[in-house]
Amino acid sequence: MEFAKNVWKLLVAIKDGLSLVFLLLFFALLFAILTARPNAAAIKEGALLMNLDGFIVEEPAPLDPFAVLFSGEAPTGEHDVQDVIHALETAAEDDRIKAVVLDLREFLGAGAVHLREVGAAMDKVTAAEKPVLVYGTAYTDDSIRLAAHASEVWLDPLGGAVIAGTGGNRLYYGELLDKLGVNARVFKVGTYKSAVEPYLGNSMSEPARENAQALYGELWSEWQARVKKARPEIDIERVAQTPAQWVQSADGDIAEAALDAGIVDKLGSWTAFGERVAEIAGEDPGDKAPGAFASTELGAWLDDNPFDDSGDAIGVVTIAGEIVDGDAGPGTAGGDRIAKLLDDALDDDLKGLVVRVDSPGGSVLASEAIREAILRHKAMDIPVAVSMANVAASGGYWVSTPADRIFAEPETITGSIGIFAVLPTFERLADDWGVSADGVTTTPLSGQPDFIAGFNPETEQILQASIENGYDRFLRIVAKSRGKSTAQIDAIGQGRVWDGGTARQNGLVDQFGDLDAALAWVAEQAELEDGDWHAAFLGGGADEFQTLLAQMLGGDTQRSGGDLFALVARQQAQTPGRIAHDMERLMERPGMSVYCLGCPEPKTAVRRSVAGPGQGNWLTTLMRLAAG
Repeated sequence: MEFAKNVWKLLVAIKDGLSLVFLLLFFALLFAILTARPNAAAIKEGALLMNLDGFIVEEPAPLDPFAVLFSGEAPTGEHDVQDVIHALETAAEDDRIKAVVLDLREFLGAGAVHLREVGAAMDKVTAAEKPVLVYGTAYTDDSIRLAAHASEVWLDPLGGAVIAGTGGNRLYYGELLDKLGVNARVFKVGTYKSAVEPYLGNSMSEPARENAQALYGELWSEWQARVKKARPEIDIERVAQTPAQWVQSADGDIAEAALDAGIVDKLGSWTAFGERVAEIAGEDPGDKAPGAFASTELGAWLDDNPFDDSGDAIGVVTIAGEIVDGDAGPGTAGGDRIAKLLDDALDDDLKGLVVRVDSPGGSVLASEAIREAILRHKAMDIPVAVSMANVAASGGYWVSTPADRIFAEPETITGSIGIFAVLPTFERLADDWGVSADGVTTTPLSGQPDFIAGFNPETEQILQASIENGYDRFLRIVAKSRGKSTAQIDAIGQGRVWDGGTARQNGLVDQFGDLDAALAWVAEQAELEDGDWHAAFLGGGADEFQTLLAQMLGGDTQRSGGDLFALVARQQAQTPGRIAHDMERLMERPGMSVYCLGCPEPKTAVRRSVAGPGQGNWLTTLMRLAAG
């Protein structure tokens, strides 16, 4: 009886605690709604202050208030790349803005194409004779590439900078799975389809290494060329190739070394930086704190400068993140969700359609559902273009095939035309624990696939035949789209990954250009004059509730930037999540996959891959058994 009373008290306490939490959350949201609405007074003559904390992404993922609340951590920021570009371009033309300030103290990165697009928008500001000032505490490849377009680059004297270059190591789980007694049954087509390799061995195959060396070599060359063009004084060779000697030449002072190498222009505190901005943009009359300057924050500026919606509409559908079955997203490309967005727009009298792709692929079924939905728009006799962002590979290329014209950038990663499936079986583990399987069968497929006893030859033959048929279908889809034979596509397929420049040469891409170039082409094909059309993002528009959550849960008080050591620690902390993500992605998502593991992992992928109920249970159990 005493035990029951204690349990009841515990349940009541939990109920009261949750009630208090939700009550506080309700009043906090109510207060935010009443106080956080932008108004004209929020727009000040002075600087546009852009705090780019977190990542720049194609499509921000929604915040899960409960996950954030109970995690005890502030959410990682995500900034829509189109919002960032739009803010910079409108600031260049608005007389109220005297300068643009980029606060990169909490900047975690962006894809190469996004960095190019934002850098080009920064150039428009400086071309309008308005300075762009950047401040950071730890500059790495992505932030260096952005900062290269600035008028002045400041670094905290206790901060630093490094250039790592493209590439890096992947994790391989072959020995782990062997110790756990798990057999990774692999069915694939494609010599270069390396997505399955981490589950088969402990190192990269030679074909995969050859492909990676060519890909990352091109991306590294492109990075150097872009940075050098924007900031000729930077000594990339010295910083990247002899980093230890470079730092030692400054007696270990990484900040001084960065200044000497031309990565930054000035060393100084945030206060000193603010005083410099105030010289240009003016002091903040409402804030007398040292280093305060007149500024308008990004959110308020975007609210005051909405996107143009005049004239005819050209639809833009975004396919960002891994392509999965169901309604997932935004930030993850749920096939059903995106197909519905497209189908709902069939009656919107769109004059054309641009498919914006930033995805390494995923589910075959979801990719096909999206492709078919795009084809339904094409059947309306309107021009269709694809704008490839950072990655449009494997399933990301599958959904690109309906396009009349494909636009990409030299840094775009595409191709990976191949297909695979991975299914775990546990016969060795079962044998170790004294578990056996026996029964009566009437056909070769009775009881198959058997994940305890293993697959019989007929099952393996059927599964492999299905994969080969899927690859043939992929080849036919691409061949028809590109006006080539299946043999020609197979020669550049086999899972091989290409940079945008090479993809243009081999015919997978039509021309270089960003989203604006794709929109302009569609407008021209639809015979629309300049100023007579606008981009209509399907399913777009900021969610006010999400915006308020971001304002409430993420704030300057919850993070404080960090030097190079803090950045390294943050990257290291992602490793357990990366392992869990890899296992969940390839071992617990059934069905044929068109996914590009050879592509650089989206920077936000690990953070978003929080396992839900029931996910990762088998692996967690096995690892506990192995440790026990």
